[in-house]
Amino acid sequence: MNEVEAVKTKDEIKEVERYLRKRGGDLYGDLWRIGVNLALRISDLLAIRYDAIDFDRHEYEASEQKTGKKRTVKINQVAMDIIERRHKANPNDVYLFQVHSNRTASDVPKPVSRVSVARKFKDVGETMKMRLGTHSMRKSRGWAMYSDGVPIEMIAKVLNHSTPAVTMTYLGITKADVLQTYIDYQL
Repeated sequence: MNEVEAVKTKDEIKEVERYLRKRGGDLYGDLWRIGVNLALRISDLLAIRYDAIDFDRHEYEASEQKTGKKRTVKINQVAMDIIERRHKANPNDVYLFQVHSNRTASDVPKPVSRVSVARKFKDVGETMKMRLGTHSMRKSRGWAMYSDGVPIEMIAKVLNHSTPAVTMTYLGITKADVLQTYIDYQL
């Protein structure tokens, strides 16, 4: 399995979104933007149903598919604006990222597939000379928080990691990064 990376600047995060909108439409651009704002795993992001969103409190009750853990996710205004726009445009949709394909075999609503998202992200990543994948959204959120000085323990909580050490590995904080601090911080 190839390792994907975080998009490490806010300008690059916006650039990825722009390319996704250009190559895949609003569904993929919105998915990216909400993904970097909520930092959910792709399986949990694609499973978001409108009936599980508390529009008044700006919250979503997530039940993580990987861990089975339940948690409340606070939806910031950027993500909420996108959710409300998508819901207004498709009031009969069940899923936030629902497929509207003529090729679907049944009338059962379903979200866009993880495979389709991975393919689109990889394509955009190749164009931008980055290793993008479905996990890049979570990693980018974590990296942005880390870069802004949020304590690693808080980032671990946001990403629902068991320990800060897991988060450090996840974000790609290497021994070389740690050693560089001896040069960067001369007091």
